[in-house]
Amino acid sequence: MIASPKTVKTALRGALLVGAVLAVTACTAQYRKHGWIPGPDLLNEVVVGVDTRDSVAQTVGEPTIDSLADESGYYYVTSRVKRFGAKEPQVVSRDLVAITFASSGVVDSVQRYTLEDGRVIPLERRVTDSSLEDKTFLRQLVGNLGNFNPGSFLQQ
Repeated sequence: MIASPKTVKTALRGALLVGAVLAVTACTAQYRKHGWIPGPDLLNEVVVGVDTRDSVAQTVGEPTIDSLADESGYYYVTSRVKRFGAKEPQVVSRDLVAITFASSGVVDSVQRYTLEDGRVIPLERRVTDSSLEDKTFLRQLVGNLGNFNPGSFLQQ
């Protein structure tokens, strides 16, 4: 049985419609929110010169980032990231609340920063030093010959 030209045309239109719908849905922007910052009502409860690290943690909550090295402050961070198709994710908004402490342990200041206040600063940078740049491909290949274990392929 041979399909009529009308049936083929209808099937082709249906396939094009499905393809167009898939293309449009794949290219819609997706937004993700990461982190949390306290609202103005919670920040108003923090009294500069009176509250301590413990009282701030009880009132506002545990910080996103705690300056453990010098105990200078609590940092609350939230970011909104836009993902669109195959493009690299883009930070659309970032808010940071910094509660700094004096050397005596009481609150020194409460400040809020956004992307509009300056440039985008990466919150995390993970770099692994692999020392591969000084080895050629052949050296890496020969160096791994002794590390090969044929028994590892047989185990599941």
